[in-house]
Amino acid sequence: MRFSLHLQLGVAVALAGAAGAQQRGGSSPAQPLIACGAHGEIEILCGTHQPEDLEITPDGKYLIATQFLNAGRGAAAGGGMALFDLAKKTFSRMAETSAPDKSWGDAACPGPIGDALISHGSSLAKRADGKWALYLVNHGGRQSIEMFEIRPESGGWSLVWHGCVIGSHDYNDVAILPDGGFVATYPTGLLSPGNTAGPFGGGVTGYVTHWTRGEGESEVPGTKVAYPNGVVVSPDGRDIFLNVFAAREVRKYALRTGEVTGTVKVDFMPDNLTWTKQRRLLVAGVKGARGDCPEGSGRPCIQGFGVAEIQPATMQARTVFDSAGYDPLISGVSVAFAVGDSIYLGAFQGDRLVRIPYKK
Repeated sequence: MRFSLHLQLGVAVALAGAAGAQQRGGSSPAQPLIACGAHGEIEILCGTHQPEDLEITPDGKYLIATQFLNAGRGAAAGGGMALFDLAKKTFSRMAETSAPDKSWGDAACPGPIGDALISHGSSLAKRADGKWALYLVNHGGRQSIEMFEIRPESGGWSLVWHGCVIGSHDYNDVAILPDGGFVATYPTGLLSPGNTAGPFGGGVTGYVTHWTRGEGESEVPGTKVAYPNGVVVSPDGRDIFLNVFAAREVRKYALRTGEVTGTVKVDFMPDNLTWTKQRRLLVAGVKGARGDCPEGSGRPCIQGFGVAEIQPATMQARTVFDSAGYDPLISGVSVAFAVGDSIYLGAFQGDRLVRIPYKK
């Protein structure tokens, strides 16, 4: 589950209530997460902060991880962005600067986000001018899409800020379009202030928005659903793939018309979507709350999860990984990202990535 401010302060409350109800009903507290390090074919990679979404650098050497640190808790400073060295298995913070060219976003953008960045959903794509653009959902100081260029440097990659778009609600995820615009989800954009029951009640809560520099934002027709979560676009920008969290399904839409052209059910609450090199989709998400959290993991504690692979043309899915039967690996799984024969799992809680085998 991908937590925006409403989700941290609202849905998290609902999940915590569910966990509490389980405990009052006599269930035992959740087991502690397994220790950092290698455990057979699974590896626990610690040293980060709530890596809610993942991208890979163009050279294939690093994962870029959002840091959903302190979101929804009034933090004065955010967690920035983390770089994970795939060879050394170490994390570092990406350096950030701003550029004179601030033309990527809206003219009304007030200026660079700086240290206030609380990053959430992400999207990385190559622009027509050859630059690599990284768009980030931000909850620090303002509800916005922050637009960065990533540049190689000695020992990694850095961020150069190029603009932003201020949202009318809390964004959740974003996907860059070929023209430099984007689609993004407003998961609670249709809820009244203080309404926290919507995402679990099955009712319509939000929609997908489409932004271009010339036209600004507009609602994508047909996308009012029960908690729209992760979103990606096809390489040509004609189709969008949307995770409908409350319905446990992934939908394919024609962006121009909003027509639903495919739907597939999964056995978990789908959070983020990522593309593999084989142009398949990986989707991951939690199954629900279970008991109390291990100390230091944050609340609610959500350990059970699934990962599925989807064929975008047919919208057929197969299970790639199910946490059932494993010791607790990670709390709050939100993303699965394929690198070679491995899948890296990120989460909206905790201090870790998890590497699992990609059984194709």
